[in-house]
Amino acid sequence: MRIEFRENGPIVIETGGRYTYRHGGLEQVIEKSRVSLCRCGQSSNKPFCDATHKHIGFVAPAAVIELDEQALHAGG
Repeated sequence: MRIEFRENGPIVIETGGRYTYRHGGLEQVIEKSRVSLCRCGQSSNKPFCDATHKHIGFVAPAAVIELDEQALHAGG
């Protein structure tokens, strides 16, 4: 799994093709290869990014986290 913190932008998570979103007692399975999450705190569609960061001048450094899939599934 790869989590990318885009420079001045959202957190992008590569999902592997699908993910489950749970909120307010509801559960929704979404089939997308990636999801963009708000990092600026101003999205009108939280937790998802709606590109508001581009209009408000959000500034943050880029970074990447790579998770070992085998370790995730092994519980370690």
